Amino acid sequence: MNTISFTRFQPMDYACKEAMNTLCANLSFVGAGIKKIMVTSCHSSEGKTFLSMNMMRTLAELSKKVVLVDADLRCSSIASQYGLRIRNAQGAGLSHYLAGMCEAEDILYETNIDYAYIVPMRHEVSNSLSLLNTPCLSRLLNWLANQFDVVLVDAPPVGVIIDAAEIARSCDATLMVVSYNKVRRRELNECRMQIERAGCKVIGTVLNNVSPDYFRSKRYDLFDS
Repeated sequence: MNTISFTRFQPMDYACKEAMNTLCANLSFVGAGIKKIMVTSCHSSEGKTFLSMNMMRTLAELSKKVVLVDADLRCSSIASQYGLRIRNAQGAGLSHYLAGMCEAEDILYETNIDYAYIVPMRHEVSNSLSLLNTPCLSRLLNWLANQFDVVLVDAPPVGVIIDAAEIARSCDATLMVVSYNKVRRRELNECRMQIERAGCKVIGTVLNNVSPDYFRSKRYDLFDS
């Protein structure tokens, strides 16, 4: 199998780690049929990639076999933020698979975290919607769901481009990341309705970037929607 390493995965402080443990534990109550979970936000820079990566790590630490799919085809930040090092520099990624250039097995990478795997994006594309608007993504996620306990999909912000709504069609549920005091209620409701129109249930929101002056516990919470 292909291998990949994270060279800049920063440790979490105690409060963040406990909050992430709580969030991942709460995911066990959403139902056995929900395995393909899209993580998105209304705007960019709200912390969706941070959440996706640390959920992957936390679930793996809980001995859950988990795979993260980097589906932000236009502007992924995983490689730059977390220092992805791929043994095969020419290795394929999600964009190659969606373009019909390789098989699903070619884009699944084992990471340097036990129980954690990733499908990297590899190369940004400008025609992302045309690649996503095919049966390929759904086939890939279903294939992964048969092999893993949890499939996390790091998607673009739903309020920025239409890609997230298209990705939602192939997922069982969505987790919304909301940056404190940045998103208006109307914007959040519009994003939620857009996802639900795609046939994907929004299972909750994660409140991020909360000042400890307002919430001393600094928790990430999964709320009923």
